[in-house]
Amino acid sequence: MTYLNPVFCYGIERFFHDAKGVNVGGVIFPDLTVEESKYYRTFAKKYGIDTIFLVAPTSTPERVKKIVKASTGFVYYVSITGITGTTLSLDKSFNDHINFVKSFGKPVCVGFGVSKPEEAKYISQIADGVIVGSAIVKIFHEKPEKASEFIKSLREAI
Repeated sequence: MTYLNPVFCYGIERFFHDAKGVNVGGVIFPDLTVEESKYYRTFAKKYGIDTIFLVAPTSTPERVKKIVKASTGFVYYVSITGITGTTLSLDKSFNDHINFVKSFGKPVCVGFGVSKPEEAKYISQIADGVIVGSAIVKIFHEKPEKASEFIKSLREAI
């Protein structure tokens, strides 16, 4: 996962070529819209690298269809509106929207706000994958000796 500017400065084709050389399987550019992605997707396809786009709870049905169609590999479902590392709300509308996104036939992985084993367990029952980022980074920063134990608790939960 990276923003576009570093890739643009590095060189788009060079980035995908080098990414393939180190076995990168997929890329997420959170600031790349589907509408502006054709050039990037061309090189991703050339080098056999998946492009993963983000769907939010606020995405309209039309937008979801467009994003799922453009995504290869999986669709990254942003579980909250706001910033990563904030509180996750798991309710019926959450389930319904994930099921709607999944109905288009691509795997859906849920991230943003997932920070507890019980949240990971719940999400693993409705999504194809669970993404925990900020919580792991936070524990590495605050209590690195506890990171392995935390990651193990997440794995056991799912």
